Amino acid sequence: MSISFESALGIHESALRLRGQRAGVLANNLANVDTPNYKARDLDFKQILNQKVTESNQFNMQATNERHISLGGAFGEDSDLLYRTPQQPSIDGNTVEDQIEHAEYMKNTLAFQASFQFLNSKFQGLKSAIRGD
Repeated sequence: MSISFESALGIHESALRLRGQRAGVLANNLANVDTPNYKARDLDFKQILNQKVTESNQFNMQATNERHISLGGAFGEDSDLLYRTPQQPSIDGNTVEDQIEHAEYMKNTLAFQASFQFLNSKFQGLKSAIRGD
């Protein structure tokens, strides 16, 4: 009998991947805090994850040839990125607010760590099931 990692791990693997991509978007915002006319971007984590859940519940297609066109894109594509509205606009047109970006980055980091620990416990459970402990 084979183990289906998709059913064993559920949506948590996708959530971990999305958290990692959101960290990249937030880090990009922090790197451009002094760039004139730079517009801060972010992902709507709940919306993208819900979209992934509904897509995976509809049907599961597999490519049998490398020339098949992929139906689903990666998380965090440009169409998924939203612009952040600043609380206090700057004169140079930059919408990155340093304190907000740091806070969002830290919240995302904590959520990433929690997802990672949860997945790690899932793998530990699978490992003990395979060993028969």
